[in-house]
Amino acid sequence: MEKDQLLTRRRALLTGAAALGAAGVAAALAPGTGNRAAPPPAAGPRAARRPLKPSEYRLSPLTGYGPPRSATGRTPVRGEPLLRVSGRGRTMVLTFDDGPDPRYTPHILDTLARYEVRAMFFVCGEMVTANRDLLARMADEGHVVGNHTWTHPLLTRLSRRRIRTEMERTCDIIEKTYGERPEWFRAPYGAWNRAAFRLGAELGMEPLAWTVDTLDWTTPGTATIVDRVEDGAAPGVVVLSHDAGGDRSQSVRALRRYLPELLDSGYHVTVPRRQHL
Repeated sequence: MEKDQLLTRRRALLTGAAALGAAGVAAALAPGTGNRAAPPPAAGPRAARRPLKPSEYRLSPLTGYGPPRSATGRTPVRGEPLLRVSGRGRTMVLTFDDGPDPRYTPHILDTLARYEVRAMFFVCGEMVTANRDLLARMADEGHVVGNHTWTHPLLTRLSRRRIRTEMERTCDIIEKTYGERPEWFRAPYGAWNRAAFRLGAELGMEPLAWTVDTLDWTTPGTATIVDRVEDGAAPGVVVLSHDAGGDRSQSVRALRRYLPELLDSGYHVTVPRRQHL
């Protein structure tokens, strides 16, 4: 008698477990969820979405920039670099090339931090080797780091193998120091060729040029750099400046002047984010 009761209880437990398992499988394969399990229900009523503060909006990256990656995950091979970004509102991107340089990059990072703004830094691998702490700071503060080759050569005069070496070595040191491989690259001097576009795509990077060139490398004066940025300001604009490669004290002072003015004028200075499928 006791044995029959144990068998009956065992059958009941197995029947219940089978029912629960069937329900779980049905939920996991429900339409619209693919092969992933449905998310757990929210605990309690959904809280109302509060409006973003100005600083939070400035720190939010752009979305919808450029065509998304293909379904295979391969980066498209372009015939020309991207010149501007797309996004809602008056959005702009500030970019700084040739660094990092311990004389100027920290001051630029300090100004960006003061206004809670993120920017892009296209770094040279040989500069990173002696200034890894600055790349680590860029990562901590949410800036985007791009590939500007190892030694800043004119790519149009190099062999395909040499271009790959310049770009690949820089990708490797960025990943080791910054924590991620770069998704953007910029040719030194803005000199692109077919090999650079193809190799950049093979390394998973999109080519980004600029819309407004401050020509700060010519040291035209702080006021001139400020005027060039403010005159060229418009939705989607990408501004080119430098934080290394020479005396960049004018670039540092100019950023301190034009950044708060752009923000007060209603511009949202942020960084692009690629869409991944």
